[in-house]
Amino acid sequence: MVIQWFPGHMAKARREVTEKLKLIDIVYELVDARIPMSSRNPMIEEILKNKPRIMLLNKADKADSSVTKAWKQHFEKDGIPSLAINSVNGQGLNQILPASKELLKEKFDKMKAKGVKPRAIRALIVGIPNVGKSTLINRLAKKNIAKTGDRPGITTAQQWVKVGKELELLDTPGILWPKFEDELVGLRLAATGAIKDSIINLQDVAVYGLRFLEENYPERLKKRYDLEEIPEEIAALFDEIGKKRGCLIAGGEINYDKTTEVIIRDIRTEKFGPLSFEKPEDM
Repeated sequence: MVIQWFPGHMAKARREVTEKLKLIDIVYELVDARIPMSSRNPMIEEILKNKPRIMLLNKADKADSSVTKAWKQHFEKDGIPSLAINSVNGQGLNQILPASKELLKEKFDKMKAKGVKPRAIRALIVGIPNVGKSTLINRLAKKNIAKTGDRPGITTAQQWVKVGKELELLDTPGILWPKFEDELVGLRLAATGAIKDSIINLQDVAVYGLRFLEENYPERLKKRYDLEEIPEEIAALFDEIGKKRGCLIAGGEINYDKTTEVIIRDIRTEKFGPLSFEKPEDM
């Protein structure tokens, strides 16, 4: 499943981000805490080069907390400070400004020594679509500035946003890479709702989700669908879930499309509890 999805505004955003780098002090790279590597755009490394950066592991409430802790250690080992946050309820957001000041202390001390008038920190927020950039900006600014929603690709223009006197944010449209060569990356992004359902095979996503749960959270899978054992054959597992959830068509046959919808909805709405689809040791 090679997914290609690169609207024109994203190509434009990539060019504009490159131009705006001259104006900013620090980059906030927003990723989904459930899939920190799959929700990073490989092009971002190339675009950002050596700019100071803080990794913001968003939607931390939806991720397995022990795995998120391992990811924080992983990024910090690479010299990238990281924070687990939730842009919806505000968890961890009060750590962003102090962490930024710490990272930029040397730069601002030098500016002060040269007699440069103190100014707000200028930060660029980057991330793929639907990772929560607009919600984060609205939370930090304490007003509804950026458009939000759970459809990928909502922000289509760049805008500066003041956050008190000490921070200015530049929002950008989500930058997604032109295509996913790695099928697993596409499946993980689809499982978390980061890409439009219309461009993916939803049954592939449901199969991936079930196999993932069977390997990593088998008890949760059994509990959710009241299974005594998990059938080895994926078709048999679909049948069991379809029966339990009443996803049937005339004659008592399983409605696989409806069963697929149930499985994906259950994954995306945390019916299995917090899930982490990637671990640092698997990368």
